[in-house]
Amino acid sequence: MQSLPVTAADNMDLAAAREQIARIARGITKGSRQRAVIRIMMKHGIYHLLKDRSRDDKTKYRLLGRRLRLAFEELGPTYIKLGQVILTRQEMVPPEVTDELTALLDNVPAMPFVFIRTVIADEGKEWAHLIKWIDPNPIGSASLAQVYKGQLWDGRMVAIKVVRPLVDKLFQTDISAIRKLVKKLQRLLPPEMAASSDLPGLINDYYSSAMDELNMEHEAGIMRQQQEFLREFETLHIPDVYFASKRVLIMEFVDGWNLKDFPVDFFTFEERMERMTDLAHYYIKSFVEGYYHADAHGSNIMIDKNTKKAVVLDWGMTGRMDAIHTEAIFRMLMHIRSNQAEDAAEVALDIYEPTKYTDPLQFKDQLRSMFIHYTDTHQGSRYNWGNLLFSTLNIAMKNYCRTPTGLALWAKGFSATEGTARWLCPEISYHDLVETADVQIVRRWLQRRMNYRVNASLLAELLKLGTTLPRKLTKILEHFEWNKFNVNIETRLSSTATRTIHRAATKLSLSNLAGRLFVGGAGLVAFAHTPYGSHSGMQALGSTAVAVSGVLGLWVLWSAYRTRKAVQ
Repeated sequence: MQSLPVTAADNMDLAAAREQIARIARGITKGSRQRAVIRIMMKHGIYHLLKDRSRDDKTKYRLLGRRLRLAFEELGPTYIKLGQVILTRQEMVPPEVTDELTALLDNVPAMPFVFIRTVIADEGKEWAHLIKWIDPNPIGSASLAQVYKGQLWDGRMVAIKVVRPLVDKLFQTDISAIRKLVKKLQRLLPPEMAASSDLPGLINDYYSSAMDELNMEHEAGIMRQQQEFLREFETLHIPDVYFASKRVLIMEFVDGWNLKDFPVDFFTFEERMERMTDLAHYYIKSFVEGYYHADAHGSNIMIDKNTKKAVVLDWGMTGRMDAIHTEAIFRMLMHIRSNQAEDAAEVALDIYEPTKYTDPLQFKDQLRSMFIHYTDTHQGSRYNWGNLLFSTLNIAMKNYCRTPTGLALWAKGFSATEGTARWLCPEISYHDLVETADVQIVRRWLQRRMNYRVNASLLAELLKLGTTLPRKLTKILEHFEWNKFNVNIETRLSSTATRTIHRAATKLSLSNLAGRLFVGGAGLVAFAHTPYGSHSGMQALGSTAVAVSGVLGLWVLWSAYRTRKAVQ
């Protein structure tokens, strides 16, 4: 155990640790990180693998996933979190890649406590007097933070979550390079995929989420907010927060087992079912309000040995989604369970936004064919609702639809909660539990739709329409009377058509140039020989012009052939 305040011996260790951290910080620059990325990517053969055509796709993607995982682990926190974000976009990434990247969710090697102690020393001026001792052996280690067990002077046991040193500097440095790379990738995407995908937006969401996760004050705020949501569920609990600064969070310590490790005989069947029901209804309540816990898997839920409550941990990766979209998702689920596939497909169009490349009839037909499998599913079936949401994401992506911001993380959280509930009580269908919350869902919709603010804004809009309508109608009639009614129509070519025209214009210009060079060069060669002698300079210039015209002509012919093959 290590006590507070810091001793003289600790001060010597802290001084050495600070010096080492400062030395590492000086080396974290945009240039050095970009060189490190290139070196590590080449070291693991990722560029070579992307160009490899000798392997089948599944083998190639599996190797790519494994090498990306190793590279991300070596590159550190920013890229480990990036890999975890890639995992949430299963509609865009082959499953062989995501299967390999799943290992990034496991605990990473712990950083020596002396480096963590530098953060505690910097942030501990306000709370160091509260802590009696801290165990230097971490009880949890992740890419961004480590968790330690400690005790307050009043005897209460606490868990102390500390952000790793230099993580914020790494994020700030790496994110600029990642943004540039992603912008280039966006430009290289086919027009159909570019219309439905927003890779720069995805990276901005990832960066915003990661910076929130690095802020312990933000996590503490989320925990207190969710405690209010949890009050009506007697079997659930969120640890109390005792102190929070930007990089340190002190909260209640939970003595218990991981959800997947508690003894089978610790609960009766009725107790397990009660906790599963409360978990399902709590998550539904928060999801309907637009909140999501993207890491709500079994490893982040503990069973308290003393109170027998299910304790929800790790509130770093959370967020919000538009409540209109969450309503549409639950309406879709209700229609599916009632075998109303046509209505469910119509609701899906309220979730996913078709682009000009989308065939709505084909999109709805594929959704209907998929929804039928989920009407009467049972516990343990592969047709679970987590799989359903990711399947709709895949179909939307293949049909070039735009996906709402946050939906992938929302779906990840929803899928994780379903798996958690099934693990706790596999005898009961999660689908049936969600159906028992239908009244609660509808009540919350009505409360949101019929509250004072919504009614007041609706009344204000109606008053504005009623008071301004006569004036607007008068202006329209005056324009008709004086024949001043004009309609401006602006037409724009698509990016594909624009690129095609530019390429055609380039080929025509090069063909014209090649022809002129050939005629001019041939003329120079012909007139180089005169009765008074030959002019070697003129002949060389003419030959060069003819050769250049030949090269340009061949390039134009080859380019035209390639374009024709691509169209076929």
